Amino acid sequence: MTTETSTERAPTVDLKLEVVVIPVSDVDRAKSFYGSLGWRLDADFAVGDAFRVVQFTPPGSPSSVHFGKGITSAAPGSASGMYLVVSDIEAAREELVNRGAVVSEIFHRAGPGQPPVSGRHPERGSYRSYATFSDPDGNGWLLQEVTERLPGRVDPGATTFASATDLASAFRRAEAAHGEYEKQLGRRDEDWPTWYAEYMVREQTSEQQPS
Repeated sequence: MTTETSTERAPTVDLKLEVVVIPVSDVDRAKSFYGSLGWRLDADFAVGDAFRVVQFTPPGSPSSVHFGKGITSAAPGSASGMYLVVSDIEAAREELVNRGAVVSEIFHRAGPGQPPVSGRHPERGSYRSYATFSDPDGNGWLLQEVTERLPGRVDPGATTFASATDLASAFRRAEAAHGEYEKQLGRRDEDWPTWYAEYMVREQTSEQQPS
């Protein structure tokens, strides 16, 4: 007897992660901290003395965070391993430091399950470079540099760039790769916009790059 599992059926309803709740002990202190990082304040409303919710959204993120009063029973500071994906980890770390956050030095892993090594991944391997910081309660955030997605991670028909910064970084990588392509070509590529577009989409979807 066989039983069909849920993984064998194609999903029919989108399930979009909208909000992550983080537990804090002092709502106003947390609000000041996340506001100082440049995150967008979306809401701050209370119902009596027992309930208050504050929502912030990190720059370029489709998902937001909630914290407040009466919204979670988790211990303040108990949230950890919350990933913030960035296209340039050095620039992201520098901005956070300039905004007052205490951010660890950048470190990388040579491969899955390998111990951390100081510094950015030498080849800028996607998913390999990290840095960490915490909010005043100790809720832990992890910066992860991602420039090229694993196969199947992104729908090739719906590739997007979360911010102007991400788009600019993608253009720089495409420009560098295209320069090498033109050297091989031996002349100026008149159709460079198409080459750039294909490169940038394939970088996100991990398809083979144009040669």
